[in-house]
Amino acid sequence: MNAAALARSRSAPILLGIATLAAFIALMQVLVETGLLNRFIVPPPSDVALAFERVIMEEHILARFLLTMQECVSCAVLLAVFGISIGTLLHKVNILRLATETWVAAAAAAPTVLMYPLFMVIFGRSATTIVMMGFVAGLPAVILKTIEGLSGTKRVLMNVGMSFKLTPWQMFWKIQFPSALPTIFTGFKLGLIFALINVVGVEFLINFGGLGQLINDLAERYDLAGTYAAICFVILVSVCFFVVVEWFERWLTRAA
Repeated sequence: MNAAALARSRSAPILLGIATLAAFIALMQVLVETGLLNRFIVPPPSDVALAFERVIMEEHILARFLLTMQECVSCAVLLAVFGISIGTLLHKVNILRLATETWVAAAAAAPTVLMYPLFMVIFGRSATTIVMMGFVAGLPAVILKTIEGLSGTKRVLMNVGMSFKLTPWQMFWKIQFPSALPTIFTGFKLGLIFALINVVGVEFLINFGGLGQLINDLAERYDLAGTYAAICFVILVSVCFFVVVEWFERWLTRAA
């Protein structure tokens, strides 16, 4: 297979990714074994691999994994409903957009995780606090990219809609929204990244359920191999989410 055919192959990126990951793991193993990396800070990947069975069997990993997934799904639903709706509202009402867009952009850069004591006062030490923290962290990215996507609709498409005498509602659903979908999904994925970081981070901080609490427990026991194994499950949550979101994006784009 020549280079051009390999570049067009769907399996090539997957194989390259797997090979890169394997090379990175092998490099880390060599660096730890040779003493260039302190094994009391970074455990050998072989130890991490052996810790998976222990973490799965002894730490109730499935229940913790499902709890974190449930919290992330709740964040995703809230982001999709409120983020896209608010972004659409700001796009439609220009004076409201001019009054608030700068504040939304500022909120995107704010370290919202530091507000967890306030959220605990409001919602208590519960999963609701974790979900709301993730939702607030991811909301600005979804709002901003929704505004950007709707504002970036090509003028020629709008002219075509006006030539067919489409109503404002039809113009939105048949032209603006389908045109903005790629940008909206980019914002949605960014929002999910921020939400997942905050979900696991707040679980860690308030020591309440999920994979974040497991990482906290293992770190306090100085079980480095187990801690890194638990972090791998957090990465698995992220991978699962992005696979589903990309599939849904492809389906919705075709349907639109």
